[in-house]
Formats: sequence, structure tokens, C-alpha cells
Amino acid sequence: MLAKSVSFAKGVKADYIRTLRKRVGEYFEENHISKYGNWRMAVKTIAMLSFLLVPYLTLLFAGITNGWIVALLYAAIGVGQAGVGFSVMHDACHGSFSKYPWLNKIFSYTMNFVGGNASLWKIQHNVLHHSFTNVEGLDEDIAPPAWLLRFSPHAKRYWIHRLQHIYGWGFYALGTLSWATTKDFTGLFKYKRDGLLNKKDGPFSFLLTKVILWKVVYYAYILVLPLILVPVSWWVVLIGFLVMHLVAGLLVGIVFQTAHVMPQTQFPVPSEDGTLENNWAVHQVLTTMNFAPKSHIFAWYIGGLNFQIEHHLFPNICHIHYKKISKIVKETTLEFGLPYQSKQYFLGALWEHAKMLRSLGRPAVQAS
Repeated sequence: MLAKSVSFAKGVKADYIRTLRKRVGEYFEENHISKYGNWRMAVKTIAMLSFLLVPYLTLLFAGITNGWIVALLYAAIGVGQAGVGFSVMHDACHGSFSKYPWLNKIFSYTMNFVGGNASLWKIQHNVLHHSFTNVEGLDEDIAPPAWLLRFSPHAKRYWIHRLQHIYGWGFYALGTLSWATTKDFTGLFKYKRDGLLNKKDGPFSFLLTKVILWKVVYYAYILVLPLILVPVSWWVVLIGFLVMHLVAGLLVGIVFQTAHVMPQTQFPVPSEDGTLENNWAVHQVLTTMNFAPKSHIFAWYIGGLNFQIEHHLFPNICHIHYKKISKIVKETTLEFGLPYQSKQYFLGALWEHAKMLRSLGRPAVQAS
């Protein structure tokens, strides 16, 4: 299925998003604030980069000879990598980090420094996931290798999926390692085939060269330099590198998957002519789940991604504003007779996600 062949219905609750945008816009105007990041975002960026750089520089230059401490420092780097992804890269790639496009571009490259690729992320996440959330065949967030995990009732079920609620967390933990090794390359060739590459980024050969060079930079600083400078056996560094990715991957996986692969969220299917039954905004509300709306430290660390409904409706607004506008979004959504799906606690949402994985692994949960 190609993204270009699928469209949204236009007449279903068409006033919803117009009304919502008007009300949210009035909030920013009345309070004389920008929808972009401010000093709070600057402070958070420094903090998140410090979470990554401080343990990394300690690893390189503290002369550590204890393997356990090396592993712990790499784990801390993993926490920092995930934090940079949640709170800095994510907004920058959406263009909401700053009102200055050049700053958004610079900080979007933090994705490259944690193992991924900003240009390919924008296609996979901004274009496909944010447009066609939970649509089988288009949303790559619900499209792991089919024989490993089943995230949609419309995906083919294999016998091993009966156990995915047990082993699935391990594959979440391997997610960032996949980005750092094969995913960007397979994505690049797929997007070329589907006509999704941005022509402004240059010819395919140039994009491929850039992906390769960024991978070289990433592995040089995160693996080669520690192998040279840290006074421990090479295999200790390799184990630490793996621990880093397991930590970062698990954090990223549980946050993003808990927002969409839930018993309460829908998995729409286009009609024969390629039309989805709702307009884009209604589609986002029906396929998205909030969690832990009253949290502070947790929400700060994950870049406001607990307010996924707000993020999907307003990806061009910096996440530091989501909590404030969530009241407007909730009231307007309910006013139009739509569900505003939210779990009070993250652990409760995670438990529901685990139940959804178990349900999707059973034979009964198979789309006709």
C-alpha cells in the first residue's frame, strides 16, 4: 500500500479541527506566548545533552578500569540518548523546537548522534506515522518484522505471537540498535521505491553517502574511541555498548508503543477506493492514547509524549505547551462527541499495552 493512494474523508466532523485550532490559537494570543520553544526548552536541551555527554566524557577520560562501572556509564548514556531523542530531536524534527528553521535543522541532527538519521526519521515519523497512524501497511511504527511482533489486528498472525507479550520487550530493547545498524538503510531503499524521498535533499547516491558517513561518525565516537581510550578489555566496551542500546531502546519502545497499540485505540482500514472513514484530526484522536497527565518529572524526561493526543493534533507546537493546551483539547474533543482517551498512570497504560500484545497474539484477534 502506498501513502499516495490513501486519503481521508473530509466531511466527518469537519468543524472539530477548525474549532480546536481556533481555540488553541487564542490561548497563545491571549497569553502573548509563542508556540515554539522558549527558555524552558533551552534549559531542558542543556540538561538532556548533559545526561548524554557527562557519562560519556567520564567513560573516556576518568581512567575507569572496573567493567561494572563501564557498563553503568554506558547505561547512563542510554538514558541520555533516549532523553535527547524524546525532548530535543523530536521537537526539532517537527520544526517546533524553535521559531528559527536553522536551529530546528541543527538540533534535528541530534538524531544522527544517537544512531539514527534525521532525514529518514522525518519520513518514517512525520509523514507516515503522523498521517496514517495505526493504518496497517503505512504506519511503520506498527510494522516490525511480521514474524517477530504483531501490532495490528490486520497483520498476519504467526504462532510465535502467542508469546509476544513476554518476549516483545526484548525486541523493544533492540530498537535503537536496529536504527544504528540496518533500519536506516532498508528505509532509504524503501522510501526511494515508494517515491517518498525529498528531492531537495539531493540524489539517492548523495543521501546514501550521507547515511553511511553519519554512521561512521556515530560508531567512531560511541564505540571506537572508548575501545581506544578506556583501559578495559575490548569485550567490556562491547558489552557496555550493547547495554546502552538495550536501555535506550526499551525506553523509546515502551513510550511510543504505549501511545497507540492499546485495547482502546482503533486500527482503521481504507475502503476499496483508498479512503479512510474519518478526516485526519478525528483519525488521530481515535488512534492515540494519553497517559500520566499529572506527572511532572516523567513527563519532563519524555518530552511531553504522555500528551500524545495533543502532539498528534499539533505536532508543530513545542511539547512544553502540551499540558496547558490539553484542557482545551479535552473539552473540545468531548464537546464534539469524540473520545479523549487517557490513562491516569504510565504503569497502568503499560499493563494495558501488555494485554493488547497478548490479545493480538491470540487466534481470535484476526481481522476478516
